[in-house]
Formats: sequence, structure tokens, C-alpha cells
Amino acid sequence: MEIMYILIGCSVLLALVFLCAFFWANKSGQHDDTYTPSVRILFDDEITEEEGK
Repeated sequence: MEIMYILIGCSVLLALVFLCAFFWANKSGQHDDTYTPSVRILFDDEITEEEGK
């Protein structure tokens, strides 16, 4: 039964780590630009002379 308490404690600690990482990503602006990735595939990249050879 002791192992259950250890596993519950570890899972709560791991959940808190992921929650802190999520808040850190939001605070640092990771999710600010939601428009550009969805339309990036629609624009063709310009082919330079080096890539064309």
C-alpha cells in the first residue's frame, strides 16, 4: 500500500512540472502566432540560384 502513496505523489509532482512548463510557454509567447503556421504551406518558397542547380 505504501507504493501507492509514492506513485500518487510522483504523478502529482509530474503533473505540476508539466503545468509549470505550459504556463512558462504561454508567458514566453510560444502560442502567440496561431495564424502563420496554418497558411505557411500555401506560399511557395522562392528558389535561389544555388538551390536550382
